[in-house]
Amino acid sequence: MALEHAILVSLSERPGTGYEIGQQFSRSIGYFWSATHQQIYRTLKKLHTDGLVSFESVVQDGRPDKKVYSLSDAGHAMLAEWVASPTPLAPLRSDLGLKLRAADLGDLATVIAELRAHREEAAALLAVFQGWERDYYPDPDALTGRKLGQYLVLRGGVMMHQHTIAWCDEVLARFERELDRTTAAEVGTSS
Repeated sequence: MALEHAILVSLSERPGTGYEIGQQFSRSIGYFWSATHQQIYRTLKKLHTDGLVSFESVVQDGRPDKKVYSLSDAGHAMLAEWVASPTPLAPLRSDLGLKLRAADLGDLATVIAELRAHREEAAALLAVFQGWERDYYPDPDALTGRKLGQYLVLRGGVMMHQHTIAWCDEVLARFERELDRTTAAEVGTSS
């Protein structure tokens, strides 16, 4: 997926300024695809040049006009074509996973501390997602169309963070056991 697709999806939900799109990235889309305001504005300019979005200038008192972007017919068609195209499975890339493979080369206590922080971050995001699930989708069986799609993406985030927490718990238990074992061995050899 490219940033262009994320912006087109945002505009398919509602027209907006570059700032408003950036806010949507901060609140929801950004949990699944992130971008800076600078990247958003640069991409909006390209999408407009390519005819995939249009904009309406809105006069503001004492400030420059703002551009309210919307999806053009060509943008809608391109987005529909993209949605219908196959999506390859994303490769797993994890700095933490690589560190765990090399944990025996470093200070295991430091690796454990980082893993705990990683788990806490996943738990905090899980709480946010579960709050949204409870507040915005109280009756998921009644959802259709766009709301159903938004809910299912949110469920993916919930499940991903539940899995991350379970994985962290498993790794922590094993590494803590390993740390206890090596600490006991070091104490035994120094006596």
